[in-house]
Amino acid sequence: MTLPVPGEPVRGSKTGKPIMALFDLLGRTWCMGIIWQLSLSNATFRQLQARCEDISPTLLNKRLHELAQLGLVKKTETGYGLTEQASALALLIKPMGPWARSWAENLPQQLKSKEKNDA
Repeated sequence: MTLPVPGEPVRGSKTGKPIMALFDLLGRTWCMGIIWQLSLSNATFRQLQARCEDISPTLLNKRLHELAQLGLVKKTETGYGLTEQASALALLIKPMGPWARSWAENLPQQLKSKEKNDA
């Protein structure tokens, strides 16, 4: 799978509009989770792996490499951190946390019961 780059075809867009390239990137397994976790604080590889529910080292390494190539993650003295660009993105994502909790609390009862049974 190639990196989702604006201007190139991406999942959901033949033209690669920037928003669609971003959605393609964030929709990849663990990309948004890694950005979310690094928005809380920088982390070493092992710390980040634990924060990401024990993501496999191979997948974490791949995602960190992709995010670095796209200018969103950088190596720091304390491990990995977000670039300025990614920090700005994290500020846009953070309000979704409370919204998602409210949404989950207000799901129809039959969906809440199904969710508990599937866990």
